[in-house]
Amino acid sequence: MKKIVDFVVKENKLLTDNMFLLTLQSNELPTILPGQFVNVKIEDSPTTFLRRPISVYDVDETNGLLYLLIKIAGAGTLRLSKLKQGEKLNIILPLGNSFFIPSNGHCLLIGGGVGIAPMFHLAKKMTSLGLNPTLLIGTRSKKEIVQQEILSQYAELYYTTEDGSYGEKGYPTQHSILQQKFDYVYSCGPEVMMKAIANYAYKNDISCEVSLENMMACGIGACLCCVTETQQGHKCVCTEGPVFNIKDLKWQN
Repeated sequence: MKKIVDFVVKENKLLTDNMFLLTLQSNELPTILPGQFVNVKIEDSPTTFLRRPISVYDVDETNGLLYLLIKIAGAGTLRLSKLKQGEKLNIILPLGNSFFIPSNGHCLLIGGGVGIAPMFHLAKKMTSLGLNPTLLIGTRSKKEIVQQEILSQYAELYYTTEDGSYGEKGYPTQHSILQQKFDYVYSCGPEVMMKAIANYAYKNDISCEVSLENMMACGIGACLCCVTETQQGHKCVCTEGPVFNIKDLKWQN
């Protein structure tokens, strides 16, 4: 059930020049499944009228903690990057659907840029259920790599960088790990990357789910801003996604 909750900022940690990790706390934290997102109200930002949809990076239900990994992309996220400990943040959550988690099998998770956020939440959940996921992360350079030590606790970790400064040079779709056999593939990041991953999954007959990052306004399916085309017609990403099986999307070449 969706809730509107006032969270208190416990920590706001800058990880790179344009990426930060918000740690928020509330005694009203609902269960949030991997793939679901939240809609954040931006205060004191005159040009930001709508809430901002943000993927969930991690959840600590025992201590009521919500973690959001955010990239500064405009006035709204810039304002969030300046939040201080003790300030409040109004959030609607949880929103959207979640990833399918199998009972067994070899799972490959692929995150591009800040798309690693839902991948980490998924990897952590899979690990708790006895799975051993592989996590492949693509960034432009080594300087954009974040949370490596923590990520490695919940997945076998691999990297690509566009400039070759860390891991294998190139894009995630070019990494040698793709030569292994996987039963399931999950991805979040730039659409061009996810479409390439979908093509890889099609060709190898692998079940694949992606988390779309369409522009959203309301987050509840009222404004139709985030509609995407599927095999069953147009669907709202905020309510019928953000997670879609690639067989339901019109991405196949």
